[in-house]
Amino acid sequence: MQFDTELASMIDHTLLKPDAQGNMIDQLCDEAVQFGFKSVCVQPIWIAHAKKRIDGQGPLVATVIGFPLGANLPQMKVVETQMALDEGADEIDMVLQIAKLKSGDHFAVKEEIAQVVEAAKRRVVKVIFENGLLSTEEKIAACRLAEEAGAHFVKTATGFGPSGATQEDVILMRENVGRKVGVKAAGGIRDWKTARAMVSCGASRLGTSASVAIVTSAAVKSQETY
Repeated sequence: MQFDTELASMIDHTLLKPDAQGNMIDQLCDEAVQFGFKSVCVQPIWIAHAKKRIDGQGPLVATVIGFPLGANLPQMKVVETQMALDEGADEIDMVLQIAKLKSGDHFAVKEEIAQVVEAAKRRVVKVIFENGLLSTEEKIAACRLAEEAGAHFVKTATGFGPSGATQEDVILMRENVGRKVGVKAAGGIRDWKTARAMVSCGASRLGTSASVAIVTSAAVKSQETY
């Protein structure tokens, strides 16, 4: 089967629906192995299940912390992170304190991210902004705070908010973090052309539930003319 292997290696194959069940997680993991996706991203209750299903065949297991509102107390996010690691998580996608950011409490935002980074014990931490709720100035501030707190990625959205990833936001985020910090585009990425556009704008990781359709799209047959 022809598919975009380069793009596949950048995708977090995601299933975060509240009604996700074991057989659906199995399919997610099997697809991740088959197509060489970077990781599966699952709810915390499915970490151990996904880890066992993948069984060291390549893809990592990522999970979400403080999801989807970011309004948990920082102490709870730290405990969530520690428990996620105990369950076998390889990467952590945390939602920052959106309300604190918007109220200008930058210290609280940075301190919380730093606590999660420390709790993650050198595992990759991606900080989810929920850009649809933020001004340009707030997005820039979030980039600075996440980087200063030691995060490895900044991420556009949860997929549960008012909007998903946009090319403009990916460009803005890429311009406002250093080269050691990645940009993850997530939310509303449903086709190959959109996914490739996000990469062209500076995304180094993509989060999507449409991963298989994206990488096997007929569009990949003409990717050299894109």
